[in-house]
Amino acid sequence: MCGIVGVVGRGPVNQLLYDSLLLLQHRGQDAAGIATAQENHFNMFKAHGLVRDVFRTRNMRSLPGTSGIGQVRYPTAGSSISEEEAQPFYVNAPFGIMFAHNGNLTNWRELRESLFRIDRRHINTNSDSEVLLNVLAHELQSSANGVSLDDDAIFRAVASMHKRVKGAYAVVAQIAGYGLLAFRDPNGIRPLCIGRMEGEHGPEWMVASESVALEGSGFIFVRDVDPGEAIFIDLDGRMVARQCADNPQLTPCIFEYVYFARPDSLIDGVSVYDARLRMGEYLADKVARTLRLGEIDVVMPIPDSSRPAAMQLAARLDLDYREGLIKNRYVGRTFIMPGQAVRRKSVRQKLNAIGTEFKGKNVLLVDDSIVRGTTSREIVDMARAAGANKVFFASAAPPVRFPNVYGIDMPTQSELIATGRTDEEIAQTIGADALVYQDLADMQQSVRDINPRMKRFEASCFDGDYVTGDITPEYLARLGQSRGGVLEDDSPNGLQFNMGFAASDA
Repeated sequence: MCGIVGVVGRGPVNQLLYDSLLLLQHRGQDAAGIATAQENHFNMFKAHGLVRDVFRTRNMRSLPGTSGIGQVRYPTAGSSISEEEAQPFYVNAPFGIMFAHNGNLTNWRELRESLFRIDRRHINTNSDSEVLLNVLAHELQSSANGVSLDDDAIFRAVASMHKRVKGAYAVVAQIAGYGLLAFRDPNGIRPLCIGRMEGEHGPEWMVASESVALEGSGFIFVRDVDPGEAIFIDLDGRMVARQCADNPQLTPCIFEYVYFARPDSLIDGVSVYDARLRMGEYLADKVARTLRLGEIDVVMPIPDSSRPAAMQLAARLDLDYREGLIKNRYVGRTFIMPGQAVRRKSVRQKLNAIGTEFKGKNVLLVDDSIVRGTTSREIVDMARAAGANKVFFASAAPPVRFPNVYGIDMPTQSELIATGRTDEEIAQTIGADALVYQDLADMQQSVRDINPRMKRFEASCFDGDYVTGDITPEYLARLGQSRGGVLEDDSPNGLQFNMGFAASDA
């Protein structure tokens, strides 16, 4: 999962890109990068770490230009050791392209082979994003017939790319001398939206993974990019949009609403906060059917993303709501930390129990989801150590039983606590007195209640239904075998680029 942003402005955009990435930091904490365009030069800096740690004053000064792109990243494909795999990526032919991608391709190995054997393009990393960049570059070259680009040629290239590529992808790309291109896969698995600001010298545009990046930067949210749609914004601020997929179908990743997106974001016409409130209502009904409400003294959220669901659950069941776990906001997400031992240690650093809220009480803990179970088990232990009499556990999402191949870092079934276990066995494993999971249909209806046009969701980690239709048991087995790679190089130096090219190359 990553966060991406692209801007076409009227003045320097380096600070604007930096601020936007701060607002998207929750989508990736391993690496950050910014690339800007100034006349016929690209300037780029990227490195491992949080946005605030990656960019110094000298780095920002090296990023002049009135348009650019940025990304915050945590890796789900390729090696995470090499700093070269931080984004944006760059390719110099045919036109010079800077590129940032959120998602995961499912046929990237086949594409990489065809790029080498047929398209004669060399891929220098193990990143599927570099593969996607080179597919786009090849299609742009073919569409332009080696001469120059216009709107039709750009959209033809994206249409051809859609036919070759499978998986989840939301992309922002800066084409040297032309402008900003943004597009979304035909299923709309990963989010992407566009905003506008009326400047003194004309309109300015921003494309980002979430609306919070637009609004927090002073842009007015215009709309979501449709599945399969491409948006092109030239350097004068002219925006053109076109549907480039044959059979687009909105099938967003439901985990965005459960966990990943910020609650103040609007994704595909759905307030993330409202969706989580509704998940709490449906979960409350399930709790009422499953547990004896008279045994529950208090409802507590596991901060932060479960808070709306927990509040609504408590209100619907007329139970006391308390904040019994305090979060240290300066520790990274345990969900995306490699290794069970690291996660276990991080939970204790990340959360602390208020003993007076637990002592002698029967507590219902509410979390957004249970993936590996490590965090859940540690929190139940903390509640008991703080004096809780009984600890019940409720998940606003169903059991996670299948790998995700579209950009979420949980690719092997052996890591998932729900694999091969009943709900009662999972409760025993995490040490809870009882466990209640949200029903899949109720979770989906929570989002559909707000936007009825959503007929289908990408919910493969819950139901094993992979919307791209190309995932086989052999694919999942190979993915499990290839899983690995930990960010180990924390060098503060980063990668600095300044790339120039003749105007005729554009």
